[in-house]
Order: sequence, then structure tokens, then C-alpha cells
Amino acid sequence: MLRKILKWTGGIIGVLVAAILIFYFTMYIIVNNKRDKTYHVDVRMIDIPTDSASVADGAHIYATKGCGDCHGEDLSGKIFIDDDALGRVIAANLTSGKGGRPAGYSNRDWLLAMRHGLRSDGKPLLIMPSYEYYKMSDHDLGNLIAYVKSVPPVDHELPEHKLGPLGTVLSGLDKLPLIPAEQIDHHHKSRAAVKRGPTAEYGEYLSMSCTGCHKPNLKGGPSPVPGGTPSRDITASGNIGKWSLGEFNKVLRTGKTPDGRQLQNEDMPWRMTEKYTDEEIQAIYLYLKTL
Repeated sequence: MLRKILKWTGGIIGVLVAAILIFYFTMYIIVNNKRDKTYHVDVRMIDIPTDSASVADGAHIYATKGCGDCHGEDLSGKIFIDDDALGRVIAANLTSGKGGRPAGYSNRDWLLAMRHGLRSDGKPLLIMPSYEYYKMSDHDLGNLIAYVKSVPPVDHELPEHKLGPLGTVLSGLDKLPLIPAEQIDHHHKSRAAVKRGPTAEYGEYLSMSCTGCHKPNLKGGPSPVPGGTPSRDITASGNIGKWSLGEFNKVLRTGKTPDGRQLQNEDMPWRMTEKYTDEEIQAIYLYLKTL
């Protein structure tokens, strides 16, 4: 009797192990097919300025888009996830130093990365949130690229991306935003420029930077980082509907909410939003109040 029970139990375990292996192998194939896909897109070229005013504006955009949170203040890149289960996620060295952009990296290559989430060879970049950038106006994106190109080279060699078993499964199930190119309308034609000012229209344009965490409808939801804090509803039906402009300003500049909570920067990047101008904060506030 005991032998039969052990044999029956062993059979069930064997079936479960086989099912898990088949499932994982399926996820592995799906993810690798996505990573190996070559995209053929028409890259619309734009003028990249070189004057100091444009570069300075690009530096402000770099700061307020949160680029430094991943790529660093000096643009030399870093490892920002290193976990046996999830894997290793790298933010590239954007400078021309050792380990950075190769000689001959062109304006077309920058546009492929920022507007299409693609490498120079048409293969998808990993993790890079190009879906928050591809609708930027030609003027603003040109200034951002101008700034990145102006930064002095920094020698910083980084290892390659590496997906762990959990990262592979989450990516295969589309629970981890591994391939930004999948979320981009590659036929989108951005505006030449966007009129800046304390208006809801300008706030809508700026709010693209919020969609990666707070979702396209800005209603919040699960964190894009596994195990991360869920993002909140930042429309008028959430706290924004109760806060004054002054209170909203304080939250974005200090991370301190009207009810006394101190937001952690890794949950809400107020170290980034504190760099917004008063005009930009007012514009975002006015737009969120319309939702």
C-alpha cells in the first residue's frame, strides 16, 4: 500500500515538474523571439541643434524626464536591478567613453532609440522607456539629444542584460515591460514644437513622463518593477482632486503630502519632479484636474 502511495505521489510530482519545465521553456522561447525580432521602421530625421541655449534646455529635459535616475547624472549608466530571480538590468553608458556609444553613433541611431526603442541594427532595446519619449516634439527631442551628445566621455564598462527565471516568466506574460518597441506607434509623427505655458494642454504633453508608472490613463496600478509599490491614481478622482496647487507643488518638490506622509523617491521620484519649473508644475496640475 505504501509503495503504491509513493509511486502515485512520485508520478504526480513528475507530471508537475514536467509541466513547469514546459511552461518555462515556452516563456523562454517567447521572450527570445521578442528580443531577436528585427523592426523595419522609417526614421524621420530632425535637426539636432548645437547652440548653448538648446543644450541647456536639453539638460533640463534630461533632469525632468528622470533619465538620470537610470543613466546617472554623468550619463555613464549603471546596474539598477541585479537579482538572481529577476535578472540583471542595465542602463547604458550614453557617453562616448569606453563602454559607451561607439564611434559613429549617429543622430539616426539616437532617434531609433528614443522614438522607436530600437538599437542601430533594428533589434529592440530592453527596458528603456521609449514609449514615454516617442511623442515628444521635434524641438524638445532635438534639444535632449543635443545635451546628451555634449556630455564629456566617461569610461564605464557595464555587463550585459541578463534575465533570470522570474524575469523570463514575467516578460513572457507581459508583466514586465521588457520590450518598449512593442508599446510604440512607429508611424506616429510628432509635432514640430509644443507651446509652453501654465496650461492644461502643456500639462497633458508633460504628463507623458507619468504614464510609465501611473499607466496611460493615469489611474495608477501595479508597479512596473516586480515587488514595487503600486502607483496611485493621480487624476481628479484621486488625491489631486483634493489638493490645492500649493499642496501639489509641495508634494512634487519635497515628497511630503498634505496628510504628513513622506514619499520615498523610489516609489515617487520627487527628486526628479523637484526640478520642474513652477510653470511646468502648474501645467501638470491643471491637466490632472481635468481627468
